[in-house]
Amino acid sequence: MTKPVLTSKKPRKQHTPQFRQEALKLAERIGVAAARELSLYESQLYAWRSKLKNASSSSEREQEMSVEIARLKRQLAEQTEELTILQKAATYFAKRLK
Repeated sequence: MTKPVLTSKKPRKQHTPQFRQEALKLAERIGVAAARELSLYESQLYAWRSKLKNASSSSEREQEMSVEIARLKRQLAEQTEELTILQKAATYFAKRLK
């Protein structure tokens, strides 16, 4: 009852990471004209740029988190040591009061 629709889609081009980096460098130098020069859509360049920024910002966040974790571990170790000393002192003074 319905006619089959024939679609003549072009196969998607897969660009290498090196091509993407070079395209972004070119886009920084000459702007959106780089997209026309490389036969790309402007939106592709914008998407590649945002992915690159997100990847770098996530690695920065991971580094910040690892520094924070290390600081918190040091703080926990110090407080555990202080607590142990206070418990020993409390035990000592409790024995002396008897």
